[in-house]
Amino acid sequence: MTLQNRVTPLGEIVADPARGTLMGNRGILHDDKRRLGTSRWKHKAWIACTLQFKERRRKLMAPGRYTELFFLDEATSLAAGHRPCAECRRADFNAFRAAWVTANGSDDRPTAVAMDAALHTARVDRRSRAQIRHERPAADLPDGIFVLVEAEPWLVWRGRLRRWTFGGYDATAPIPPGVVTVITPAPTVASLAAGYLPAVHASVAGAH
Repeated sequence: MTLQNRVTPLGEIVADPARGTLMGNRGILHDDKRRLGTSRWKHKAWIACTLQFKERRRKLMAPGRYTELFFLDEATSLAAGHRPCAECRRADFNAFRAAWVTANGSDDRPTAVAMDAALHTARVDRRSRAQIRHERPAADLPDGIFVLVEAEPWLVWRGRLRRWTFGGYDATAPIPPGVVTVITPAPTVASLAAGYLPAVHASVAGAH
């Protein structure tokens, strides 16, 4: 049975057999039959974790346990509104937070709670609960963000666009001129522009 636990850059949680390279958490979203309800989060701490940590073992979608979500790569998780976990990915979390501080011109290191609150405001509309997107000049796109092109998510990487699929990146295209629609939340875009570089799936090198 293919579970509904794969997350797209658009923030959607769908069923797909492709494997991910990171696991995420938004709280308990499933019932005792491992089916998702209508909620797509139960708290603001949307994190992205390693698949293995300290020999811990989990049964997927166990009753009363958080719903394990999976991402193709870190860039996908960031576009969907997640951030690095402060426990299993401490080095990544610290690097992300340092870039966040640089982007905001602050001398104070924000707490995870503060970053989660800012991300939540920027990633989902409070009333419609739909993903928030924003416009940005095409000439001002840092590597690692996702943009929307003809309703499809494309990764900005090394001066080109790479088309996202559940199994990897399968095509490239030039970055269009003018203004583009950005999927990745604005605070995360600012952190990427300030120097944080997310891990991307190995298929990015073979996309053509």
